[in-house]
Amino acid sequence: MKSFLVATTAVACLSMAAPVLAAGMEGKVVGFSQIGSESGWRAAETTLTQNQAKERGIDLKFADAQQKQENQIKAVRGFIAQGVDAILIAPVVATGWDDVLAEAKDAEIPVVLLDRQIEAPEDLYLTAVTSDQVHEGKVAGDWLVADVGDKACKVVELQGTTGSSPAINRKQGFEEAIAGHDNITIARSQTGDFTRTKGKEVMESFIKAENGGKDICAVYAHNDDMAVGAIQAIKEAGLKPGTDIKIVSIDAVPDIFLAMAEGEANATVELTPDMAGPAFDVLAAYLADGTAPAKWIQTESKLFTQADDPKAVYEAKKGLGY
Repeated sequence: MKSFLVATTAVACLSMAAPVLAAGMEGKVVGFSQIGSESGWRAAETTLTQNQAKERGIDLKFADAQQKQENQIKAVRGFIAQGVDAILIAPVVATGWDDVLAEAKDAEIPVVLLDRQIEAPEDLYLTAVTSDQVHEGKVAGDWLVADVGDKACKVVELQGTTGSSPAINRKQGFEEAIAGHDNITIARSQTGDFTRTKGKEVMESFIKAENGGKDICAVYAHNDDMAVGAIQAIKEAGLKPGTDIKIVSIDAVPDIFLAMAEGEANATVELTPDMAGPAFDVLAAYLADGTAPAKWIQTESKLFTQADDPKAVYEAKKGLGY
């Protein structure tokens, strides 16, 4: 808890300092290698990053990797060749970054990771601006534990992209939360690749395998888009999502709040899409005088349920680029 408060306080301080630090980024060129547009949350992150860059006078070079690491590595090498002042990477997977990051380091171009961690030496990147993804999964699991009580609950899990840090960490956190609660079991677990289409497809197979869905107590989805796909599959199977099968997921995109308002989803854990604000703040300080930030800047994770006026939350979020 202490480290969480320190991290969130640091983010708050960076935000308050933004008007001063932002001046240091005017005219700077920053390359941004985005994973793709696999979800509403990802679209919002892209939009907010572009907006932040425009407000700060940054020339943002954007590259969509279409969820392929080889495209990201090619884009980063392109940024290095262009001699950009800094690089932002939302990494599609956790491994395989050492060589290209070493090239950026040799070129003296600082790299900031957005919303995902990687497995690489820490001296190869400046910092990572992310949530605590294990904590996100644990918040989702804690909600389910409290909601089902002592009742037997068979869970099906829609995992994120195989090998990605959110998929690994959100799974770990959820499993930690339900550990010791023998009435809750994960019956089936498969990647839905963070997309609605794949989430629906995988949920259809889960329903067929589990007595037409009647044996499923809850869906745990690593993101809301897969949850929305699962909701569609449940409805098509003649069951009531949110009632017959509980839905808990992560991201807090607008559409999940519409589902909650209709009683078709039960809970979501928020992942803020504004990772670029803190990233540009620390880059401004670093490029100005070499001030190095902490290796991890943590954002807040908040649980929303049907009790939190989901329609009002939807109205507040719908214009944020999702």
